[in-house]
This record gives sequence, C-alpha cells and structure tokens, in this order.
Amino acid sequence: MAKLVADVIVETLQEAGAKRCYGIVGDTLNHVTDAMRRKKMEWVHVRHEEVGGFAAGAEAYMTGELTVCAGSTGPGSLHFVNGIFESHRNGAPVVLIASQIDRVQEGLGFPQSVDQRKIYEQCSVFCEYISHPDQARRITAMAAQAALTRRGVAVIVVNGDTTKETIEDELHWRVSRPNPVTRPADDELETLAGLIAEAKKITIYGGYGCRNAHDEVVALAARLKAPVAHTSRAKEFLEYDNPYDVSMTGIIGIKSGFEALENCDLLICLGANFAWTQYYPHKAKIVQIDTAPENLGKRTPVTLGLVGDVKHTIEALLPMVEERSDDSFLKACLKEHEKSLKALDDQTKEPSPDLIHPQFVAKTLSELADDDAIFTADGGTPFVWLLRYIRANGKRRFLTSLLHGTMANAFPQAIGCAKAYPGRQVIAMCGDGGMTMLMGDLLTLVQEELPVKLLVFRNNTLGFVEMEMKVEGMLDAFTDLKNPDFAGVAKACGFHGLHVDNADDLDGAMRDWLAHDGPALLDVAVNRFELVMPPTVEVSQAVSTAMYGVKAVLNGRLDDVWAMAENKLLK
Repeated sequence: MAKLVADVIVETLQEAGAKRCYGIVGDTLNHVTDAMRRKKMEWVHVRHEEVGGFAAGAEAYMTGELTVCAGSTGPGSLHFVNGIFESHRNGAPVVLIASQIDRVQEGLGFPQSVDQRKIYEQCSVFCEYISHPDQARRITAMAAQAALTRRGVAVIVVNGDTTKETIEDELHWRVSRPNPVTRPADDELETLAGLIAEAKKITIYGGYGCRNAHDEVVALAARLKAPVAHTSRAKEFLEYDNPYDVSMTGIIGIKSGFEALENCDLLICLGANFAWTQYYPHKAKIVQIDTAPENLGKRTPVTLGLVGDVKHTIEALLPMVEERSDDSFLKACLKEHEKSLKALDDQTKEPSPDLIHPQFVAKTLSELADDDAIFTADGGTPFVWLLRYIRANGKRRFLTSLLHGTMANAFPQAIGCAKAYPGRQVIAMCGDGGMTMLMGDLLTLVQEELPVKLLVFRNNTLGFVEMEMKVEGMLDAFTDLKNPDFAGVAKACGFHGLHVDNADDLDGAMRDWLAHDGPALLDVAVNRFELVMPPTVEVSQAVSTAMYGVKAVLNGRLDDVWAMAENKLLK
C-alpha cells in the first residue's frame, strides 16, 4: 500500500519509541506535522524553536528515550541551533527533522534556502538528507539508531516536496538497541590491581559514566578505603547514600573535593571527562576508565587508560584487589568534607532580612521541594546554587548546562521534564538574564498546562560575568539588567506569580509557590555581590580582585567596594 514520505518518517520514529515532537509549524514542514496529527504523535507548540531544542533534549536526557523536534526551512530550523548544541553535548537521544525548500528551487538562491547539513553536522552524531522517497524509512531508522546508541542528536534533512511524495513497496527498516557489556581485558585489570596495591592514598573520581553504577562505586570505595569525589554531572548519581563522598572539585566545587584529588598518590577516574586540567593532581598516578577510547588522556596525562563501562569494570576488578585496613587518608578527607559542608552552610545564614543570599534561597528550596523533584538551572550562578545546595537523595534529578555553558536553558528544559514526568514536581532555577532571554515561552507553560515552578534569582546583573570581570581586575561593564516585575509578567501570561524582597517572607512564599496547582513563578531579590568562591584562591586572582577595588574607588564606585568587602572578597 502506498504511503506518504511524511507518514513513513513519523511511523519509523514512533516505532523507535518517540512519543512527542517540539517545534513550530510552517510551510515545508506541514505534511510532517499533519502526519503527526493523524498518527497521534504529540506536538508541543513552543514559541521559539531554541526552547524546543532545549525541551526535547531534556526529555531525552532524563528518560534515555528518543525525542523529536522539527523545524521549517531556513529560520525555523536555524532557531534550533543553540538548543540542539546543548542537547547534543548532554548526550540526549534527539532526532531533529530539518525541512528544506522544494528540490526544484535548490541552488537558485531561493528565499530561506540554507545548507542544513553544514549547520548541523558539527553538533550531531548523524546528519543526512533523504534524497529519494525510497530512502525515507531507512534514513529515519539510521538517524534514530544513531541517536539512541551513540547518545546524541541525529538530524534528518528533507525537502518539503519530498514529504508529500508516495512510496509503494519498501523494506521495513527498524531500529536496533544493543546493550553490550564492555570492560577491560583481564591483564589490564591485573595491571590496575597492581597500581592499587602499591598506592598509599587512593581517591576515586566519578563522572557521568557512573550513572548506573552507584552501588559498585561505593563497594570499590569501601574495599580501597578511598574517598569518592565526583564531577558536577555525577552529583545525582554518587552523592546520596555514600559514606565516602567528599563532593565536587573544580571552580564550583568545594575544598574537600579539591584536596581529595590534590593529595592522593593514585587517582582512579571512572567515567569522568572533566575538562579543567588544573584541577587534576600533578604528582599522582592517574588511571582513567571510560567507554570512549578517545577520552583517555584527553584532559590530563594518564598512567593507565582502560576502555570499559564503570559498572562491569568494577565488578571484574573487585575480586582482584584486597580490602585495605589503613583508612587514615579516607578519615582525613571525610573530616575536611565536614568542614567544607559547614563552611557552605555558614553562607546560608542571613545577616539581615533585607539582604537575601541566594545560598539561603537554594537551601530553603532543597528543604521544601519534593523528595523526587526534578531541578533544572540556568548557566551562571543558578547552577552553582543548585549543585552546592540542593540535596541529592537518589530520587531527585538534576539538569543544567555544564558542557555547553549556555544561558536561558532552565525553564525550557523544565518543559521537557514536565512532559516526560507529568506527575512529578519540576523546578527551574532561573537567572534574571536567562529568564528574559526566552521569556516568550512562559506562554508555553500555560498553553500546554504544565505545572512547572520557576524560581527567579533577581540580582539585576549578569552575575557570573560580572564576577569574572572583577577577578580579572576589570571594572564590570554592560552587565546591568533593567528587569520587569517578573511576578506581574507571570500573572499577565496567566499563571501564579509572587515576589519576595525580605528573607522573613521567603519560607511562606515558597510554600505557596510550590503548592500551587499549575505553573507558578517566584521572583526573589538576591544579593548582587554574592561570590562564587572556588576551592582555592590563586594569588593572581586575589591581586586582580584587589586591582578591581582600586579602580572602583578611582571611578567613584564606593558602594560596590563596600558591598564586596561585606562579602569578604576584598578582605
């Protein structure tokens, strides 16, 4: 029986597990969206395609299942670019249908013509044209399989006129989803066991590759009497029910995580591809285990690089290593962890009701949110407050832009999370800069009836950028934000809006906000001059910040200097 190309594309994606598609309808996409309507694939109508890219990626990241987004030719598909980059770097299995002008107009400079392949091949695991109707099912199945097995975005480029052509007889191409067991060879594991036997102070450093190996990592730490530090992406997988946890390293990490790496003589990196070389130890031996061979030794020189997934590698390694009795290094690291957590907690204490610290807001949220809440956070200071202060418990999920580092990801990603898990509390921790960048899609929350909770940290500046400038010794410039009444904007869009300017009002307002049956926005005025202090402060950073203070005084910005002194940056 003859089928439209559009029908074949949608049918193949549904067979691969896709339930919904995010985007904005339009011309060259019309036959595809009509096929989705007839085949009952849910269409999520966003107001900006970038939001659709974020949302589709969030759903795919959280569920591990295929999600779709689709754009019309030219501007429609191009608007997806930033959301697609974010989703691809997160390892989210997404298929983007990027439609193209009719074939008869290609090569003639026709309006809205864009070479989609050149745009998207740099942020995809698969990017291919459907050049003939008979390729429709095969190319679509290849795209879906690439997205699911290689964990990234796959792009299908199809001309508008092709989507309405028919296919008579075809082979029924389907998606395979293999689940191989990958671990190093026995002789390689014996070499690792030998390095472990020789070491005096061992630290385990877990990354996103530990997402299915919590119990195995804890078992290895118990056997080796080793502290477990983790990357930011691994927080939700390794922080909870882990008596060996010493938290994160890196600029948004804490001192205990940093020192556990710096002071060991053997570092075992498990599924960790942390990018900042300066936070790896320079004197220790380093073993790296990863499923991707190209990651071995990419971030720091390694003594031994092994290919394997964390769970099965540890299972094979454990019988080869003896349980250690010396736990002095572990105890020292755990003692430092207690001190580091207390230092973080001290930053949540409010000196006065009219100066609200964002740390206090995040801690309050952690205490009041559901045990299985899903949190997203904008790039910049909001993701710092999430990673440092929102408690992981094995049920909560976290998503922020750690690999792409974009603004404005939080509430678009929350849309995808809410679609994927309609019964769970979904909370977006937004910066005021990020919120205003894509604010039009507040209307999507209303139109799609999504009870997402938006928390706006309103400091009236691009705070992370301002801090970067000051640490470089520069006067901050062009970071000021003239913001609207966010609670009023929320009400105008049709949902619940509140604002808080006094710390004494936060608890009650936050309870009201979380309990509201529908989308709600809580706008909190937080301290503009709050600092994101790294685990250690280099002399050059201190000198540059002091230089900022001198420049600020000479330029008559005494209020800034006093505010920063109160936050201990110039002391």
